[in-house]
Amino acid sequence: MTPTSPEDRALRPDRSGPDRGARAVGAVVGSAVGDALGAPFEFGAPGAYGARFPDGAGAMCGGGGWDPGEATDDTQMAVLVGESLLENGGLDLPDIFGRFRRWAASEPKDIGLQTEDVLTGGDPWDLAAALHFQVNTRAAGNGSLMRATTSAVYFARAGRAATMDAARRIAALTHGDRAAWEGTALFHELVRVALEGGDPLAAVGEALASVHEDHRARWSAVLVPDWHPDDATEFNGAVWPCLGTAVWALRTTTGFESALAAAVDVGGDTDTVAAVTGGLAGAVYGIDAVPERWTRPLHVPLPGYGDRVLRADDLVTLALRLEGSAESDHPENYT
Repeated sequence: MTPTSPEDRALRPDRSGPDRGARAVGAVVGSAVGDALGAPFEFGAPGAYGARFPDGAGAMCGGGGWDPGEATDDTQMAVLVGESLLENGGLDLPDIFGRFRRWAASEPKDIGLQTEDVLTGGDPWDLAAALHFQVNTRAAGNGSLMRATTSAVYFARAGRAATMDAARRIAALTHGDRAAWEGTALFHELVRVALEGGDPLAAVGEALASVHEDHRARWSAVLVPDWHPDDATEFNGAVWPCLGTAVWALRTTTGFESALAAAVDVGGDTDTVAAVTGGLAGAVYGIDAVPERWTRPLHVPLPGYGDRVLRADDLVTLALRLEGSAESDHPENYT
């Protein structure tokens, strides 16, 4: 599918479209789907997804050490964040860090180098990321962004300032560079707007106004309407092109499936780029736009937590609890 031009592409608020619960489920399940869909193509060349599925009907193919439909560390950490928020009735940063540390100690199949260093170094929760940043001076990877969909859904009802603040605080557990905090905060805000039935693309300007002034110009550069992933000055394992690509994919396509296909076809850090895209596109289009051929094989192992494996139905329940929807007692409405 040929992407539309930035000038032609605009999302309009759709108050008659998916309800808030369906958007929340779309975000959480959509992020996990993107993660699993992109994992086999990680570090591959641009266009590999389209070459594998020339008819556009992509499948959970597996590969690269991943079973078909298997989610990676992106979704595993997102689940840990979401469950901590629910079990503690809000933000408990030491608890989240402890869950991360338990997970990291179990030698998960995939874990980012920076995240691994912070979680396994033995430093306390409130110093570990900052100390890592002091030594390495680089900590703007996309590892805090990749896990942010569950917290974005949970804090959305609190409004822009509160959700962006929560995003920064969770990001800072593993990433000492404020650039990563601000990118995660921007994602939170765009998801919040989408859950309300608004247009996250139209909300970019106001969201940027809430970014720390030292980082606003750089974030503005990757979120302008005519930005393209080819314009990136870093590998998309960095936070700026990762979120920039997700917004580009949403802006230049017309549905959930095509947005994820565009994101994966960029190549590089495909699981995380597609997870971020899936979270944002899922919040826009709702769970009904996520194809069953992608949700049916979806599964999320949780290393360090026994033999737990979450399926799509479990993610639906998690999403509805995070959102606080009146439909949370009826997850079958979203499956």
